[in-house]
Amino acid sequence: MANRDIVFINPPYERIAPGYEFVKHITNRSPSLGLLHLAAEVRLHGYNPSIIESDIFNLGVDDVAAQVIRQAPSFVGITLFTVGVWGAAAIARKIKAALPETIIIVGGPHISSMGPETIKRFREFDYAVVGEGEKVLMDLLGALEAKGSLWSVPGIIFRKGPFVHTTPGNPVNKLLDDLPFPAWDLLPDFPRAYKPAIYDFPRGPVATIAASRGCPFHCKFCDTSTFGAKVRHYSPKKVFEMMKHLHDTYGVRHIFFVDDLFLASRVRVTELCNLLLESGLKMTWTCTARVDTVKPDVLQLMKKAGCWEISFGLETGSDELLQQMDKQARVEASEQAVKWTAEAGIRVKGLFMLGYPGENPETIQATKEFVRRIPMTIMNLTKFTPYPGSPVYRDLYGTNIREDHWEKMNGMNFVWAPDGISVEELDRHYQEILLWFYKRPQIGMYYLKLTLHYPNHFYRLLRFLMGLAAAKLKSILTGRGGLLVRSRDPNLDAPGP
Repeated sequence: MANRDIVFINPPYERIAPGYEFVKHITNRSPSLGLLHLAAEVRLHGYNPSIIESDIFNLGVDDVAAQVIRQAPSFVGITLFTVGVWGAAAIARKIKAALPETIIIVGGPHISSMGPETIKRFREFDYAVVGEGEKVLMDLLGALEAKGSLWSVPGIIFRKGPFVHTTPGNPVNKLLDDLPFPAWDLLPDFPRAYKPAIYDFPRGPVATIAASRGCPFHCKFCDTSTFGAKVRHYSPKKVFEMMKHLHDTYGVRHIFFVDDLFLASRVRVTELCNLLLESGLKMTWTCTARVDTVKPDVLQLMKKAGCWEISFGLETGSDELLQQMDKQARVEASEQAVKWTAEAGIRVKGLFMLGYPGENPETIQATKEFVRRIPMTIMNLTKFTPYPGSPVYRDLYGTNIREDHWEKMNGMNFVWAPDGISVEELDRHYQEILLWFYKRPQIGMYYLKLTLHYPNHFYRLLRFLMGLAAAKLKSILTGRGGLLVRSRDPNLDAPGP
């Protein structure tokens, strides 16, 4: 190889549905934690990594390709979410045209669920890494540099002649403490340029940590193929060391724990909280939890140790839909968990979904009523998307792969609608649920106080509100009555081959 440079790319993709472009002012702009882990690992083995965060710096396909071509690395690694595949392929084509010897490796959730189909479909990608990337990528790079056998590398996909091959095995990192800290130092203007969604944190700067990997539950809308069902943890001591490093080195004041199930082990959470309390480290933090993993005693300890917010996957106000999703909790348990969390002084963020199979006017009404009666001060409402690799995708289409509008799969587009309800109706309910929640006087007063206390959010909110008003006005003037989405192609949901 001419050099040991490797550029990692988080490609540009459509995060926001057409008509909702103004949302970009308040949405999450955190870096890819997966790429930070990969960059740290390859650097440990003598490679020279760099990272390109396309969306955070408003870089289009041409911008990213030009940057890579100027650097002329031996390797390029691209993380793929389903919605970003087309942009990634366009970047890879341009790089290959200018640097035919550069090897392009892809990985990420899309590859873990649809790897062989993607490599077959996009010849711009040379190799794919399935599942967790650190061990597999190092084995692959070693085999490529030594011109060794690819069959000895477990968990990769490659093309040989007209055929696409997958090697057996899916290595996982059993001991997360053995991994180096994520390569935060490779991010330009870190941490200032990397802001989470508005009002999702009290005071910045902010950074993300995954204290564990894996989720043992099997909700039908989830694809867990990247990290698997077995939960593996950093030790509480290692998590504490990461937090202290971020605080002391970069001035980070708030941590987002992005684990699928941060509270999988109450013992580890308790130990981390005690370490934070004993050290006097003044940081706030946010985590996710299932409603059946929280109890008043651990919530009170978490609050003392700096926990500011817990996100719960509440999904819907309908027990019938929860059952169809294979969610083990029911609405009553969700209400209890939310109540306990609020009573502990921790902010509750509810994560909801609209348009799941079986959704109807009654279930939508149940969700509206649920949203209004629980002590929650912030919510996320996504538009149901059947992701390849999830059980519900196979239920709907009878296949693991079909010709999809992958570029629309970001949770902000209705790419599928239940029988008896149109996309336009769903979008109207989508707006109504959010308005019902946020127009309540007590919610307005909460955000006024939060804005006055943490004014860093004010300017982002102002730009969002101006964009919303302009979009609504344009919709009314063009005869769409305030709707912010257009009708979709009726053939979009036709089953693929």
